[in-house]
Amino acid sequence: MDDHGDDFGQWGTEGSAVQRTEDEWTAIAGHVRHAANKIGPTLPLCLPGEPQECGRSAQQHVLAWAAHLKAAAHHVIEQAAPSEARAAYVAGPLYRRKLADLRVPTAPADIPR
Repeated sequence: MDDHGDDFGQWGTEGSAVQRTEDEWTAIAGHVRHAANKIGPTLPLCLPGEPQECGRSAQQHVLAWAAHLKAAAHHVIEQAAPSEARAAYVAGPLYRRKLADLRVPTAPADIPR
């Protein structure tokens, strides 16, 4: 079974997440899985209604698969960097600048549907 972050504890309703419908979360999860699958390894077809449905919500898939994508991207950085210093710079200061840019509100919906 794929790691969905269940070791953190029971999945509940914590109030700080962006509010989206289950269909919106499903679309975002599909986009994140598609991006992650481009750099591998392949994630399972386990969203609600898919052949290997696992019973978790689409929102939980967004979180677990975004973590997978972040780890895969970090691994790409480590493999592509010509030196450890360059990898540390890209994974550290450059990453934090890019993240800060994404956090600046530009529109009501940050993620295309």
